[in-house]
This record gives sequence, structure tokens and C-alpha cells, in this order.
Amino acid sequence: MIALAAGKMLWKWLTEDVSRWITADLWRLAAANPWWTAITVIGGLTLLLLLVGLSGAGTYRYVDDAEISDEPEVLTFKMKQLASMSASGFEQACADLLARDGFRQPRRVGGAGDLGANVTAWDGDDRLVVLQRKQYSSPVGSGHVQQFNGTARPHHGADAPIMIALNAFTQPATDFARRHALLLVSRRELKLWAHGQHLYDVLGIESAA
Repeated sequence: MIALAAGKMLWKWLTEDVSRWITADLWRLAAANPWWTAITVIGGLTLLLLLVGLSGAGTYRYVDDAEISDEPEVLTFKMKQLASMSASGFEQACADLLARDGFRQPRRVGGAGDLGANVTAWDGDDRLVVLQRKQYSSPVGSGHVQQFNGTARPHHGADAPIMIALNAFTQPATDFARRHALLLVSRRELKLWAHGQHLYDVLGIESAA
């Protein structure tokens, strides 16, 4: 009974006296003293910001494994990009693709008097690769392939003479290249190479490169 009576008295004190003091007396005091009002408002805002900061301190954003990748981006080109390049730009793109594939010392050597060599590089088996590019809008004919055959090995010492055509080769050009062991990269092979495949995989060549 004593405990019940004490509880009732405490409840009455909290609900009547304390609430009246908070809602009436304290508000009257704050209104009568502007400085106290400012201090009360600033203190309340500070406390609110502190509580918000503490509540967010332990939060974190879940990062899916798909967002994390240790693999570097692979150099690729679209066929439209290659088609719109200048002669030197196309040659540089070929040199960059060779570097991507692990060829050593890829160099753009095309220009006046290049005698059919536009890009050179060394593969993993120490074979010299000599590239000649043709950006013709029509298929490359047999005459151009014959000219490349006359300089690639005799003059440049190519171990792997490769001719690249943006828009394919004629059948006579393909037949001549096959008879003289010249490697042709037609539009289909060029697209595979530019889109990320190793050049030797596209051509079916085994190498340590």
C-alpha cells in the first residue's frame, strides 16, 4: 500500500508540477530573457546534430563484389573508329594493339619510302613482325600483296609478314598470299583483333607472346 501511494504521488508530481514547470514556467523564463532563449535554441540544435552524427557514424554502404575488379581495362577499337582514322592514326592503333598483346618494341615506321612496312614489333619468340595496313574502301587486290611480298622478307627481314585490310582482300590476293606464306588480316580478323582477341589467336599462330 505504501509503495502504491508513493507511486501515485510521484506520477502526480511528474504529470502536474514538472510538466507545468516545463511548459509554463520555463517558457516564461525563456521569453523574458532573450539570451536564455538563444542559448536554449543553440543548445538544442547542437544536441540534435550530435545525435544525428552519432547515429550515422556506424553506417556504411555495402559494396557488391561486382563493383570491385582488379583486372585492367583491355584496349579495344570499334571498326568505325578505325575507318575514320588517318593513315598515321591507324598505324598507331595497330602498334597499340600489338603492345596490348605483349609484343615488344612496337613501332610505327610508315611514311614516305617505308617500302611496305608501316609497323614493326617483336613477338615472344623473337620473331620480327612487319605490318602493312590498307584502308581502301574496296578489297585489296593481288598487286598490292605482291608488292608487300617483294619487300617484307627480302628488305625488312620479316619473320611474320602481315597485311591488314580494312575492307577485305580479293580472291586472287588471298590465293597469292597463301602460296607465299603471307598473313592476311581481313575485315573479320581485324574486328576480332580490335575487339580484344590476341592477334596470333585470330591468325591461328602459336607463340609465347
